[in-house]
Amino acid sequence: MTFQLVSLQGCGSPLEEAQSSQAAKPRLEWIMTHEEHHAAKTLGIGKAIAVLTSGGDAQGMNAAVRAVVRVGIFTGARVFFVHEGYQGLVDGGDNIKEATWESVSMMLQLGGTVIGSARCKDFREREGRLRAAYNLVKRGITNLCVIGGDGSLTGADTFRSEWSDLLGDLQKAGKITDEEATKSSYLNIVGLVGSIDNDFCGTDMTIGTDSALHRIIEIVDAITTTAQSHQRTFVLEVMGRHCGYLALVTSLSCGADWVFIPECPPDDDWEEHLCRRLSETRTRGSRLNIIIVAEGAIDRNGKPITSEDIKNLVVKRLGYDTRVTVLGHVQRGGTPSAFDRILGSRMGVEAVMALLEGTPDTPACVVSLSGNQAVRLPLMECVQVTKDVTKAMEEKKFDEALKLRGRSFMNNWEVYKLLAHVRPPVSKSGSHTVAVMNVGAPAAGMNAAVRSTVRIGLIQGNRVLVVHDGFEGLAKGQIEEAGWSYVGGWTGQGGSKLGTKRTLPKKSFEQISANITKFNIQGLVIIGGFEAYTGGLELMEGRKQFDELCIPFVVIPATVSNNVPGSDFSVGADTALNTICTTCDRIKQSAAGTKRRVFIIETMGGYCGYLATMAGLAAGADAAYIFEEPFTIRDLQANVEHLVQKMKTTVKRGLVLRNEKCNENYTTDFIFNLYSEEGKGIFDSRKNVLGHMQQGGSPTPFDRNFATKMGAKAMNWMSGKIKESYRNGRIFANTPDSGCVLGMRKRALLFQPVTELQGQTDFEHRIPKEQWWLKLRPILKILAKYEIDLDTSDHAHLEHITRKRSGEGAV
Repeated sequence: MTFQLVSLQGCGSPLEEAQSSQAAKPRLEWIMTHEEHHAAKTLGIGKAIAVLTSGGDAQGMNAAVRAVVRVGIFTGARVFFVHEGYQGLVDGGDNIKEATWESVSMMLQLGGTVIGSARCKDFREREGRLRAAYNLVKRGITNLCVIGGDGSLTGADTFRSEWSDLLGDLQKAGKITDEEATKSSYLNIVGLVGSIDNDFCGTDMTIGTDSALHRIIEIVDAITTTAQSHQRTFVLEVMGRHCGYLALVTSLSCGADWVFIPECPPDDDWEEHLCRRLSETRTRGSRLNIIIVAEGAIDRNGKPITSEDIKNLVVKRLGYDTRVTVLGHVQRGGTPSAFDRILGSRMGVEAVMALLEGTPDTPACVVSLSGNQAVRLPLMECVQVTKDVTKAMEEKKFDEALKLRGRSFMNNWEVYKLLAHVRPPVSKSGSHTVAVMNVGAPAAGMNAAVRSTVRIGLIQGNRVLVVHDGFEGLAKGQIEEAGWSYVGGWTGQGGSKLGTKRTLPKKSFEQISANITKFNIQGLVIIGGFEAYTGGLELMEGRKQFDELCIPFVVIPATVSNNVPGSDFSVGADTALNTICTTCDRIKQSAAGTKRRVFIIETMGGYCGYLATMAGLAAGADAAYIFEEPFTIRDLQANVEHLVQKMKTTVKRGLVLRNEKCNENYTTDFIFNLYSEEGKGIFDSRKNVLGHMQQGGSPTPFDRNFATKMGAKAMNWMSGKIKESYRNGRIFANTPDSGCVLGMRKRALLFQPVTELQGQTDFEHRIPKEQWWLKLRPILKILAKYEIDLDTSDHAHLEHITRKRSGEGAV
């Protein structure tokens, strides 16, 4: 899924990565073994699941509800909506309704929560919980999926712990029979965290956070243009009363001058530091200043720092034309991003599995995301760590609060501090020279990666060169030195400002070697797609002939195709995915008006089916044809027949995605003609080739942040590798680990030698031999109502959070 590099972007598991539980602990996992493949379809028979959304709404909640309903029905369970959150659970009646397959149609792309959410005082009292228990028992519901924040999930755990006593009281009062009490002897609880603030410890990303960032960045981009026109300073206040995640990632995604967050109050002399920073930015030629403020920002003494306070300071001290924008509830609204749809869908599937596998001894768990992996964590452990953050902040132990937020939150903070608060040294004596270039097709986020690489390099005292037009420009000497202002404003710009070409270096080794010597290039950062990776392999091969090529290099994957070996994600793929989703939403909307219409949409990706599969999952496609999963004319016919049956229901529209190179003979035109012919009299067919619009546009918050982190990490590695390779007055790097791909693998960012990745690569089709997202294809098919086996090797164990405090061991 687009479980895009969340561990870089997200709140992160508290300090330590969650550790797999020991054998003595309850072990929960997917339906895994061969014998159990068919068990998924019968796992829920005789069981009932209720799903509710509670607390504040968050985009992506509807995707989770849809997945819970459809996967629950797929397993044979009855699934119930609980409208209006816990209030609906207490009030009962029409608030608790059985869901059908069709009742969750067309809700995937809707923001908020279709089944409603409400704050509920009644549920906080035992009498309210007694009424809620009665309503569940009478419907035979013993499995509850709660989508909400830590307050909602804590309430669910309390409800579960009291369940036996509540049943006893209901029996004594004669409200339920002994038989009903026996059938409902225990209650299973699984939580999904829906919160735009990303303030729940234990998961890298909460449902709704990515969408909220989309809303914020859209506004920041719009404000930036007017601010530049008038040379203004803008102070933007974003949500985050107790957690500064939105503010922090926004600041990285737009290159803000300063950010105020509750976990890291500024030093006592922050007013002087801020004004100096703003004036330095203007002196360098910038026409605007952006300051991001979380609504819960405080100083070291716990006193609030408001957006008005900052505006008054800037006007008084510097005299700048300064405006305040408070974003408010616009951050909660709008269409969910592709990430949140897939996060919600994947978490919903896992929640159903966790509920149906639950026993009386299974603790209430929360389905979480760690890196690119789904995990189950004991609910109350996560709640406790979240409370520990609040306690640490109340006690002014801000360093501890930052650590408890998690490793990736800390990484965000460290990169922000470097880019916003550290002055680049004036002297470059004894520095190294590093060149940065783009290779392959353009991808949104490339410019953010270049900006980060250049500025971190300058901060380290290096001389940084930029190469225009990839390896071709390196051969022709299209190279210039980049200063701090050279990359100003690049974070939010799409495409490649440096220019990028697919040309490989092998044919130009002599010219490239000459220019490496001429410009004294001692390290190379290559930002690009499959050509960047294969170009790296050619450079390694060329070292045998040309000593000049014996310099360290690192490849940062950047391509909409997401086909670079060694990384689960590439810069630019998230932006392309959101572009496809937006188009699919509009197409489905048009089909809803005409009825009985099927759209066939062709996506990019070369031979890699990542975009087609993930867009299919995010947009609710009926089928997604990809090269990695061969299909025949019989499969196409089965899909047509499936759509024919679908047209007999209340859902009279279809969406079919086709990866551009999924099959040489079954082209988009062929599939369109087949559907048109077979659907005559039943449905109309339309086709749409999305083309290069998938490569364009402004990068998403994810791609901006991912690219910024990757650039910083690549340059830090480069500086160390150059020092390591310095021999006899020159750089000589000839070991395999001096030429690497920097990639995200499950839970970690890794530097992997390009030569080691050769064996993992299908060079003919330009894809990795193993791709993690293929395991998600069964989910796509189940949600589209195909009768298949739920077969995935994506283990999801019950794990435990470990925490460390200064001076203490793991708790």
